[in-house]
Amino acid sequence: QVQLVESGGGLVQPGGSLRLSCAVSGSIFRIITMGWYRQAPGKQREFVATITPSGSTNYADSVKGRFTISRDNAKNTVTLQMNSLKPEDTAAYYCNVNQPPRTWDRMSWGQGTQVTVSS
Repeated sequence: QVQLVESGGGLVQPGGSLRLSCAVSGSIFRIITMGWYRQAPGKQREFVATITPSGSTNYADSVKGRFTISRDNAKNTVTLQMNSLKPEDTAAYYCNVNQPPRTWDRMSWGQGTQVTVSS
């Protein structure tokens, strides 16, 4: 089981940028696909981006071209560079092992990091 600590959130104006980081414990990090997810108040958790151990990425259509996911297998970290932020990006952001949505309620999540996009 991995432990996850997210950081880097904050308040930013529309059009601004933030860089989120996730520190992941566990030696299996190098062989697992990791993802970023977000949950806005009153809404279900949703997929943002994933990255495989070799660096292949996948993005939700809503963030494609604006967000970039990356990982450092030597440091057990996953980052999410977020540019051109919009108010609708406001949410708590979480990293985790990539798993199907039907399993999310049974997964263990970190504390997340809050991103607020507002003028």
